[in-house]
Amino acid sequence: MSARRNLANAIRALSMDAVQKAKSGHPGAPMGMADIAEVLWNDHLKYNPANSNWANRDRFVLSNGHGSMLIYSLLHLTGFDLSIDDIKDFRQLHSKTAGHPEYGYADGIETTTGPLGQGITNAVGMAIAERTLAAQFNQDGHTIVDHHTFAFMGDGCLMEGLSHESCAMAGTLGLGKLIAFWDDNDISIDGHIGDWMEKGVPARFKSYDWQVIAVDGHDADEINKAIIAAKAQSDKPSLICCKTTIGFGSPNLAGTHDCHGAPLGDEEIIATRKQLGWSHPPFEIPDDVYAGWNHKQQGAADENAWNDKFAAYRSKFPKQAAEFERRMAGDLPANFAVEMDKFIAKTQTDMPNIASRQASQAAIEAMGPLLPEMFGGSADLTGSNLTNWSGTVKVNKENAKGNYLSWGVREFGMAHMMNGMVLHGGFKVYGATFFMFMEFMRNALRMSALMKIGTIYVYTHDSIGLGEDGPTHQPVEQLATIRMIPNFQTWRGCDAIESAVSWKMAMLRGNAPTALVFSRQALTPMSRTAEQVKNIEKGGYVLQDCAGKADIILIATGSEVGLAIESSKALSGKKVRVVSMPSTDAFDEQDQAYKDSVLTVNVKRVAIEAGVGDGWYKYIGLDGGLVCMTSFGESAPADQLFKEFGFTVENVVKTANKVLA
Repeated sequence: MSARRNLANAIRALSMDAVQKAKSGHPGAPMGMADIAEVLWNDHLKYNPANSNWANRDRFVLSNGHGSMLIYSLLHLTGFDLSIDDIKDFRQLHSKTAGHPEYGYADGIETTTGPLGQGITNAVGMAIAERTLAAQFNQDGHTIVDHHTFAFMGDGCLMEGLSHESCAMAGTLGLGKLIAFWDDNDISIDGHIGDWMEKGVPARFKSYDWQVIAVDGHDADEINKAIIAAKAQSDKPSLICCKTTIGFGSPNLAGTHDCHGAPLGDEEIIATRKQLGWSHPPFEIPDDVYAGWNHKQQGAADENAWNDKFAAYRSKFPKQAAEFERRMAGDLPANFAVEMDKFIAKTQTDMPNIASRQASQAAIEAMGPLLPEMFGGSADLTGSNLTNWSGTVKVNKENAKGNYLSWGVREFGMAHMMNGMVLHGGFKVYGATFFMFMEFMRNALRMSALMKIGTIYVYTHDSIGLGEDGPTHQPVEQLATIRMIPNFQTWRGCDAIESAVSWKMAMLRGNAPTALVFSRQALTPMSRTAEQVKNIEKGGYVLQDCAGKADIILIATGSEVGLAIESSKALSGKKVRVVSMPSTDAFDEQDQAYKDSVLTVNVKRVAIEAGVGDGWYKYIGLDGGLVCMTSFGESAPADQLFKEFGFTVENVVKTANKVLA
């Protein structure tokens, strides 16, 4: 047995042992890809186990995340902070070694993977970030951003439409530092894939303008040569098609779906050890194998060499060096909040009567000069989403030194590539589409919330108010369901001031994602005191009050806040408080005393919003009233639709009186 195969067998042994101990998991992919991983991690991947956040490390993504024991084995063997006890704890409560790789759990995990196609799409985003950051910071003779993004992926990743969206984009942009490895093992859970997957994957990627290389996935020399060729290709990404045997080494289960997602069983593990020539007990790795894998010395040397490069860069370009460090640390400029508050105060003075999507564009214009890390984009709707500004520079294959991407009609891919850019570091990333089309993106929103990263999703055309395009484009249930995502904030401002504040809060919130939801139609500007402007940040506040205790509280968001104000005047003889609640999520984070000061206890309430109202019972109680959508919309001008669906003063007054009766 070759020394390299022996090192790879350590992955196979740890993987089958951990899955067997957990009584669940996927041993087949780690066993099949072990030889590829050994060559990549020992001979090519640039990383330092002692500092997993080193800025110029290569990024490694396991897109076929069900094979998580592959990356856990690699992290343990190479010297990351992942012990053999962590390996034994695979899939157990609160362990670092979750069933799928989880960002933030184990040191060295670059992204949470599991939903297939998502990891490779994150990897494309990381490669975009590397290319753009390099263009922005590298100087003649001083290259400080220069690393690759490597991704492992299986057949399932390539079946998911998401991978088509992102891989086509990678080819279009010519991402030469993106290298993907396809685990071509002809197996998925249902068996051999010939009945449900096309044979032309290499041709597909060639059509995307990728370099395509085919190798025996168990031949270390072929794998090594392929990686060298891929790294030498500077103007297009590379797909290395690795013909492998799933469950390699298992005498009776290799090459079958039986080892895809289930333990091998004690008897088969004994037989596999014999077949592989691996005589060591479960979870025991001999010293010479650990020595063959240990990457601490090489990793430290690589990082120290880069530190020397960066020191020379700092000496010649001190301003750029400081800016690079700030951006990679995720810190905002010291003056950001102060300057945004000045912009908000000026907007309050000017009181523009505009659509909140226009107010959003004004906020972007104000933030642009303050935030060189701001990177925007739209899914083929820039002219409608209004996400560009005077400083917009388009990124394309010819120009990496920009700050904006036209993502094309690929909302899901856009969202996951944005997540990859955020995970890479160095950018504050936002991308836009119509609010209705967040449905294409929902899994990406969930993943950014799960990973606790600050991706910003911009959504315009927020309700039936978009009008004539009809119910296919009119969001109805989207506000309610997006608010249900844990660790996620949604803002729907009622005018230019609330829109600007929502942008400020999204930028300040680096450890969680934000959705900013804006209108197509013009919104009536509201008058506020300085204290009210400050309270917008709390997600909900008293916009208009009455003398003494209110008889009823009207709660509204977005375009319906103006309706609430009008309705309060028509509720003759009643004392009415109007609460604007641009972000229920932010409001929920406030202390109880503040929440009670806004929504007075034992006062009847009515919620007004042009979306389904189920989520509002949390704030109005079972005895409250709703002026909300109970069906899909229709195709007609906005003013007719609002009247048709009851968003009128008359209906609000009727609902309020019914609640008070």
